[in-house]
This record gives sequence, C-alpha cells and structure tokens, in this order.
Amino acid sequence: MSAAKGLKARVFVMPKNGVLDPQGKAIGHALGTLGFEGIGEVRTGKVIELELSETDPDAAKAAAEAMARKLLANTVIESFRVEIA
Repeated sequence: MSAAKGLKARVFVMPKNGVLDPQGKAIGHALGTLGFEGIGEVRTGKVIELELSETDPDAAKAAAEAMARKLLANTVIESFRVEIA
C-alpha cells in the first residue's frame, strides 16, 4: 500500500487520566531500581505514523482522526491527538 506523495500524520495515543497503566508503573519502578531519582508518575503510550496521499492538511487531519476513533485508539480508555507534518 504505497501512498502518493502527500502528508504524514502522527497519532499519539495515551491512556486516559484515571486509567491504570501497569507498563508505566513497571517502567517507573525499574528506573528507580536503576538509581534514577525524582521520577513521578510514568505513563506509556504509542505513536502511529501514517503516510497519507492527502495533500490538504485539514482533510489529512480529519482522516487520521477518523482512523484513530475507529481503530488506532480504544476511546473508552485512551485519548489521542493528531499532528500533521
């Protein structure tokens, strides 16, 4: 699936506030055992980079947001934001 030269979208997905993040807790604990101090809460997420054929930034953002709502993020427990490059 090769897209024509268009825009890139980055979708940042994070657990919503109040949702447990066991991976983040494990990373925070591991950083502490490695001697790193002053670490507060650690939250983990994911970044999905999409190459889109769309050349209009507003249309590209709308398409990436639709993809995030339908597949890339579980909107019950995750929030997302989209950046267009």
